[in-house]
Amino acid sequence: MSHQESFINYLKYEKRYSHLTAVAYKKDLDQFEEFFVKTIGDFNVEGINDKIVRDWIIELMDNGISARTVNKKISALKSFYKYLLRLEVVKENQLVNVIVPKVRKKLPQFVEEKNLDHLLDDGFFGKDFEALRDKLVISLLYGTGMRLAELMHLKDADINQTEFLIKVIGKRNKERIIPYPRSLNLLIEEYKVKRTESFGNPVESFFLTSKGNPIYEKNIYRVVCKNLALVTTIDKKSPHVLRHTFATHLLNRGADLNAVKELLGHSSLSATQIYTHTSLDKIKKVYRQAHPRS
Repeated sequence: MSHQESFINYLKYEKRYSHLTAVAYKKDLDQFEEFFVKTIGDFNVEGINDKIVRDWIIELMDNGISARTVNKKISALKSFYKYLLRLEVVKENQLVNVIVPKVRKKLPQFVEEKNLDHLLDDGFFGKDFEALRDKLVISLLYGTGMRLAELMHLKDADINQTEFLIKVIGKRNKERIIPYPRSLNLLIEEYKVKRTESFGNPVESFFLTSKGNPIYEKNIYRVVCKNLALVTTIDKKSPHVLRHTFATHLLNRGADLNAVKELLGHSSLSATQIYTHTSLDKIKKVYRQAHPRS
């Protein structure tokens, strides 16, 4: 087993990273290995140093890769190198002096409240299986702020319709309980009835494809993108945008930042604070419109 394969297994089974995260790390390390072979020769971990990493950064930037993406790739490489240090495969940290490009802070995009109300309340969805599923997918992503992977792995037993709570398994297998809008119980029941009519019971997953298989990542993306395109012109129309929207709308209406942090499953408050900038923009707009001296 190569050092890289051992590292990926370490991420999955010891660090409890999600499958999607482990795949992303592997892709970044494979790209670095290709660059190493192209510029130096046969790949060996002892040959990794700050110069080759800086050269890789330059090539990535020259090819139009964003600073944010470059930083993620270098972070993956540094994590791999720390793993090698821990195993004493390498003796000293050759990457300590690597400086990553600065990332311009980008505010998260979100959908306006009136647009989502229009989509969910004004007859865009029918009553067949796919229509009910699609409406519920969007309603839960917006109503709970859960991640795509968390939604994808939901099971019937995770939804407590009596207490209006959902159990999700987040990053690093961390479990959390999220409240959901009480009004969704009717939609959940309609969906489950139609699902049983179409595919019977029991089911492996709460959300199914139109063929009765567990829903998958691209399927959820298509559902969200297709429906958000009906009511908004923002550039990104992804499940994560609905997570951004959930957090932004809560803060705009006065929610406590620490409470939003817990709902999102963030490990630190700094990850949640990006949404305060969006909320502050809203506050400034209200102030300019309302204050007589503004």
